[in-house]
Amino acid sequence: MRKDANRRGILDAALIEFLEHGYVAAGMDRIAARAGVSKVTVYAHFTDKHGLFEAVFTGAIAEAERAGSAYVEALADSDDLPRDLRAFAREHIATVTAPHLLQLRRMLIGEAGRFPELARAWHRAAPERGHATLATAITRLAERGLLRAPDPLLAAQYLNYLILSIPLNEAMFAVRVSFSEVDLHRWADEAVRIFLAAHTP
Repeated sequence: MRKDANRRGILDAALIEFLEHGYVAAGMDRIAARAGVSKVTVYAHFTDKHGLFEAVFTGAIAEAERAGSAYVEALADSDDLPRDLRAFAREHIATVTAPHLLQLRRMLIGEAGRFPELARAWHRAAPERGHATLATAITRLAERGLLRAPDPLLAAQYLNYLILSIPLNEAMFAVRVSFSEVDLHRWADEAVRIFLAAHTP
């Protein structure tokens, strides 16, 4: 339907505009032009820039909720834990450091004061959900005697930040905007080595 296509086009155009200019400097005229519609059409779908920004990030949050790693789900039944943890860590760090996701994260952090509910929803959809899923796998691995983890959720949180802390910090402070596969694999593998040193029985 044309109405749905217009809405999708407006959201796509708005995402580009917000990423390029930030919330305050983003222009509804430019968004309409990018989407190939009139400004009246933009306002027919979204009452104002605030509502449009919320819609853009609500979509991004839904995408984050749908994103699941087959590597995490496979961990619980691993027959080679170092290998499978490295596979998970490499996939996880590559996904989270995708340039468009880094831009979205940086923008939402910058606008968290203006949109606190969106920021909290992103946190629930991505880090919190990911930690809970990983904690479930760690619990099963501990039951199988492959890990020592009195607090599986805390272990999952530490593993996540061991994997991501270096590239995320560099990205959030604009030290680097992209990372080589060599660096990503090195950080992922070292995170797994440290995690296993702390949690192997």
